[in-house]
Parts: sequence; C-alpha cells; structure tokens
Amino acid sequence: MVSSKRQLRQKILQQRQSLTQETWQEKSLQLCQVLESCSYFQAAKTILAYFPFRQEPDLNSMFKSDHRWGFSRCVDGSLIWHHWTPGNRLNEGTYGILEPHFQSPILTPSEVDLILVPAVACDKRGYRLGYGGGFYDRLLSSPQWQNIPTIGIIFDFAYLPILPVDSWDKPLEAICTESQIISIYA
Repeated sequence: MVSSKRQLRQKILQQRQSLTQETWQEKSLQLCQVLESCSYFQAAKTILAYFPFRQEPDLNSMFKSDHRWGFSRCVDGSLIWHHWTPGNRLNEGTYGILEPHFQSPILTPSEVDLILVPAVACDKRGYRLGYGGGFYDRLLSSPQWQNIPTIGIIFDFAYLPILPVDSWDKPLEAICTESQIISIYA
C-alpha cells in the first residue's frame, strides 16, 4: 500500500505542478470563495491554515478577513502553531515552507475553531493523502487537537473515490475544492 500511496502522490503532484501560474491562481481564488461560504469557516474565529507549497491551493486572498490566523512551524518533527497577522515576519522553514517567526505568539488548541488541512488528495470518505511525513496525522490524532473541525483543501482533480488508508489515518470533517464543499459527516 505504501508504494501505491507513493505512486498516487507522485501522479497528483505532477498534475498540480503542471498547472500554469494563471490557472493555479484562478483555481485558488475560486476555492477561497467556496471556502468563505462554508458554515465551518463563517463560524470560526481562529483558523489554522498554511502557506502554499508545491502549488497547493493558495489561501492568501483570505488572510485579510476578520479571522485570527494560525500557521505552523516545524520543530523536531512536530507542528507548533503561532498566531500570524498579514505583514508579520515570515521565515523559510526546514522544507522551504514559509513559517511565522519563532517569537510569534503560540496558539493553544483551546483557541482554535477550525483547521484547514493541506493535502495532495482526498477521498469521498474524508481521508487525505499528504506528503508522507505524518505531521498532520500526528496532530489530528493528538487528544487536544482531535475534536477541532477539519477541512481538507484540494483542487477538484485531487478529489478521488477512494485512497489507500493506514491505521493512523484520520478522516476530515469536510473537503473544499474550487467547485464545492463536501461534508463527510452530514
């Protein structure tokens, strides 16, 4: 199953990275509009998000909204979440992903209302295919984080009927693409 996850990851990443800059930005803006209409998003005050990597959907157009935003820093194999406001300093992290400055205020799980989870692909059951590092699997399995609503963020072509699943994989509550919100536990 690991090799099938690896092959699927490679195929979807190639498809995503073959998008032109213009198409990627257009799909990202459409996705943000769909996400902003979602009840989970509208009810949330503090949202954990991500800065795009390898042409993941770009959520930057939403960061000017009235929500409070949290972004991760990768520290010793775990994600540490920090409050971030547009204009605040960012650093390039271990994997080349932008991260808040280490002195930015830390967010605790009790402050967070919604987690926007980047994914390579998601399936109709709510399972996601990540990059294989297990960062979000560990986060979503942790007792203090596991009851916070989660939305997987992908483009339509990465929404698949079924993904290979391992025992540690946790399904998401919803999935957002540029054309729809899919609620898993409706």
